[in-house]
Amino acid sequence: MPPDAPRARRKLPLVKLGLAAAAALVAAVLVLRGLDYRALEEEGLRLIRGAGPWTFFAATAVLPAAGAPLSVFTLTAGELFAPLMTMTGAIAALVAAIGVNLALTYWLARYALRPLLSKVLEHYGYKVPRLAGSNALSVALALRLTPGPPFCVQSYILGLAEVPFRLYMVVSWICILPWAIGAAIMGKGVFNGNFKLVIYGVGVIVAAVVIVRMIRKRYVPRVA
Repeated sequence: MPPDAPRARRKLPLVKLGLAAAAALVAAVLVLRGLDYRALEEEGLRLIRGAGPWTFFAATAVLPAAGAPLSVFTLTAGELFAPLMTMTGAIAALVAAIGVNLALTYWLARYALRPLLSKVLEHYGYKVPRLAGSNALSVALALRLTPGPPFCVQSYILGLAEVPFRLYMVVSWICILPWAIGAAIMGKGVFNGNFKLVIYGVGVIVAAVVIVRMIRKRYVPRVA
């Protein structure tokens, strides 16, 4: 009996924590059930649209370098600014912003933040090798085409590895653009309830998946 008593006392805080978490979850559900999701969505989009395309696409260029999900911008760009810029214009601005983001992240990884990032990696026992030539191409393709690290993490790794800038930009842009364009089209369809646009967007993404598999089998056989 005595050995069991301490175990019971150690479990008690976990039980209380579980009950508190469950109560908080129930309360959150009750609160959220009373919210008008559609109204919140429309208000949020209205506020972002009111800030203007320059603000939105500047944020697209900068914030993913700090870890913001790129999908937040690709899925909303068409819905927000196609009425103002046309869908083609919104996608062109999105593509340009992604290009700026790629260049910014590369500069941060290879130059501005390199000492700090290198120290952090060394502290945890990692060292990013320098890559060049055909080895740089195969690694860049493997990293960009294999599901796993977030988009910005991939960019930081390639920058730290000193992959040549032109190769980095070409590979990164080609790999991300079909997904970004498909997401922009699909997002506009979802927000507007336009099933045809959703199908078009999904079609672009499916085509991108097929092409990715072909490229991985051809150039990155060990990852496929």
